[in-house]
Amino acid sequence: MPGTNLTREEAQERARLLTVDAYEIDLDLSGAQEGGTYRSVTTVRFDSAEAGAETFIDLVAPAVHEAVLNGEALDVAAVFRDSRIALAGLREGANELKVVADCAYTNTGEGLHRFVDPVDEQAYLYTQFEVPDARRVFASFEQPDLKATFQFTVKAPSGWTVISNSPTPEPKDDVWTFEPTPRISTYITALIVGPYHSVHSSYEKDGQSVPLGIYCRPSLAEYLDAEDIFAVTRQGFDWFQEKFDYAYPFAKYDQLFVPEFNAGAMENAGAVTIRDQYVFRSKVTDAAYEVRAETILHELAHMWFGDLVTMEWWNDLWLNESFATYTSIACQAYAEGSKWPHSWTTFANSMKTWAYRQDQLPSTHPIMADITDLDDVLVNFDGITYAKGASVLKQLVAYVGMDAFFQGVQAYFKAHAFGNTRLTDLLGALEKTSGRDLKTWSKAWLETAGINILRPEIETDADGRITSFTVLQEAPALPAGAKGEPTLRPHRIAIGAYDLDGSGKLVRTNRIELDVDGERTTVAELVGQARPAVVLLNDDDLSYAKVRLDEESLRVVTEHLGDFTESLPRALCWASAWDMTRDGELATRDYLALVLSGIGKESDIGVVQSLHRQVKLALDLYSAPETREAALNQWTDATLAHLRAAEPGSDHQLAWARAFAATARNPQQLDLLQSLLDGTEAIEGLTVDTELRWSFVQRLAAVGLLDEDEIAAEYERDKTAAGERHAAFARAAQPSEEAKAQAWASVVEQGDLPNAVQEAVISGFVQPDQRELLAPYTEKYFASVKEVSDSRSHEMAQQIIVGLYPTLQVSQETLDATDAWLESAEPSAALRRMMSESRAGVERALKAQAADAAAATA
Repeated sequence: MPGTNLTREEAQERARLLTVDAYEIDLDLSGAQEGGTYRSVTTVRFDSAEAGAETFIDLVAPAVHEAVLNGEALDVAAVFRDSRIALAGLREGANELKVVADCAYTNTGEGLHRFVDPVDEQAYLYTQFEVPDARRVFASFEQPDLKATFQFTVKAPSGWTVISNSPTPEPKDDVWTFEPTPRISTYITALIVGPYHSVHSSYEKDGQSVPLGIYCRPSLAEYLDAEDIFAVTRQGFDWFQEKFDYAYPFAKYDQLFVPEFNAGAMENAGAVTIRDQYVFRSKVTDAAYEVRAETILHELAHMWFGDLVTMEWWNDLWLNESFATYTSIACQAYAEGSKWPHSWTTFANSMKTWAYRQDQLPSTHPIMADITDLDDVLVNFDGITYAKGASVLKQLVAYVGMDAFFQGVQAYFKAHAFGNTRLTDLLGALEKTSGRDLKTWSKAWLETAGINILRPEIETDADGRITSFTVLQEAPALPAGAKGEPTLRPHRIAIGAYDLDGSGKLVRTNRIELDVDGERTTVAELVGQARPAVVLLNDDDLSYAKVRLDEESLRVVTEHLGDFTESLPRALCWASAWDMTRDGELATRDYLALVLSGIGKESDIGVVQSLHRQVKLALDLYSAPETREAALNQWTDATLAHLRAAEPGSDHQLAWARAFAATARNPQQLDLLQSLLDGTEAIEGLTVDTELRWSFVQRLAAVGLLDEDEIAAEYERDKTAAGERHAAFARAAQPSEEAKAQAWASVVEQGDLPNAVQEAVISGFVQPDQRELLAPYTEKYFASVKEVSDSRSHEMAQQIIVGLYPTLQVSQETLDATDAWLESAEPSAALRRMMSESRAGVERALKAQAADAAAATA
């Protein structure tokens, strides 16, 4: 574990001193099939602004054999400490450093990850370097503004393929020598190595030809729908190159579906790595294809925003991620021939709910966070950095106009290609093209934390005509412990008026767009008009704010939420209801009733699946304990009824089958799961394929109806990496003291599981129906969490810290135990943040349970 934590001040000083020219990196991976360590030789050429200056280069390695600076050997024992090699006596101008080290393969998804496929028993490698993990593979000046060219030379086992940022060469004696890259940052360099299966094509337009490749393990090749992936990719190339007015900046574009990936994907220049769960082994709903397409487009957008033009420091990480998120969803919404023109509905109902949740935690922060060191950025890949930032960019587009926005982006790319920038560079370009002063906007939206609430205040006369209409804006107090002050902000919103037509559908009859600022904004345009059945603030979801309905609109929506003819207003109302439930303003029982009354009319499968997740979460955490079982029975009965009523073979049928499996509880329901699993009963159109089988197996294991032998037999049917994860989940889910002790020991005490298997064990361990069985682990958690944080890599520690926190033990005792731990443990800032966020979840659940209990007795 590297302990050295690069600070912003250190990075600024190193950037002032150094200009990095080129890296030559020679890796001997010929022993990758066996694992262990590998030889890494780095030669880096750089300029120093001062003679005699001192600096350091970053490296995480079990052993450093040699370090030669300008032809003179350094005393490795003296200069190599933790994750740094000290460099003293630099020449003014050109310098050259050579470092020879043994580096280690990992199974954590950081650095050079090594995975052995149980199907063919072959090893597969890939790199993951964001934020500071290129230093696990080669010596590097590990910060985004010290760009350079990179030339990789790799020796690999015979028959393997090596892919990197540059086009793949022909190997000679199993040695692959790549051409130097353009000037890029360390964190987007990449190597993917192994006997991967590949499919190739190209993007052709107006004389431009970009080679395209898609890679996966041979054991997944039969499931690889390459043509669909190429189609989404070409759509992105068309749309982005038109909107950015800048040709794709790299020599080729490969997409590599890799195993045990911690994130969704990573924007390595020209060699994007993507989690291989996106190669679907079984039937999935269209919502899964939509999410995969958004991921593909998100990473493609990064080729320009992030790779071509890169943030100077991690303060602007949000801009990288928010821009890629906004443009990927805009591409889905607006590109000609897109399969998902409703993508803003998905955004409103999933990503924005993530943002609203994050923005109400004690760790809330401005979009442009104050990133003082690497520990700060590692925990900042959150709902504010991605979803709130993208929401605010969407509002900025509405504020300045889409044409002016993209004209500014075009000027920005041309001015800063292959360089580094700050936020002010982009805002300056947008000010020139739009004529808007964005300094005030930026200060209000990007430099303050917290969320606003918008409410309509409507008065009518005896004839039902509006006599006054005011938009009220509130800035709730920030959560305890959060930094900053509540802030009222300028919002660009639309107000939609909806009425019931002759067929009982809610249709939009009027829409106005306006700027809202301050506590009260009068809307004169609506005065004198007939009061509509529903008034929806922030219609079309232009701004970022929690929205409340007035009393009359809430009454109509409660009766007719499923009757909106368009998916986006439905999604906005669903999201508002969910937010009210989380805030304790709407009792869980009433939220459940609302969902049950409207979900049958919901056509958008992504919204349906979001509602399934939210209802499950509400029942597990926000329902009053004394009425929880009755509510779960009510929900499970409904899931089974919808499953039986759904169109055979439809996405809705599959979604309801999964929802039913998640909560099946009484003997008849569990018998049905068992019968569907063993084939003695069938539901017309429902194919119980590999992944759906595992959903049934995991639920049956969690209620004690499958033992170890039966889980092992299911794994024999699916002896793959995915099967291994599913079986690990099922074993940990079993309701016995022995199963829990074994799962806990494998994760917390032994700590040698691969990242993906550890994640599966944690997920299986935490079963909402097993609160009493899990209660003794609260004390064990607080006794071990500090040591876990100190001894594990960031990704592995975060899985444990967040995943095993006693979230299900919703009580004041859990809050008190957390407070006592925070007081005594002296945690790092990153660990304190994760613990405080987890604590906030229990505090919110307590409030919501109290509201649900009060509703039950009202």
